[in-house]
Amino acid sequence: MADLNAEVAVPVIRDAVGNELTDGDTVTIVKDLKVKGAGGVIKVGTKVTGIRLLEDAIDGHDIDARVPGFGNMQLKSSVVKKAG
Repeated sequence: MADLNAEVAVPVIRDAVGNELTDGDTVTIVKDLKVKGAGGVIKVGTKVTGIRLLEDAIDGHDIDARVPGFGNMQLKSSVVKKAG
């Protein structure tokens, strides 16, 4: 019988350089990203505040964020670096 008080292992999400990310962190984009459907590019160095980590990654997109000039979208942790 399973122990109801046992902690569930939560996967650790790391940025492009190996820093652990948590909900609410501020990150910067480390490479230009073409945005499908929006006809634009998110430039290197764009600062994104208040990220939310997704438990179930969709095609490798494990961060939900509001990107300035583009709105809400999902990002891959491999294209961001923790700021600060």
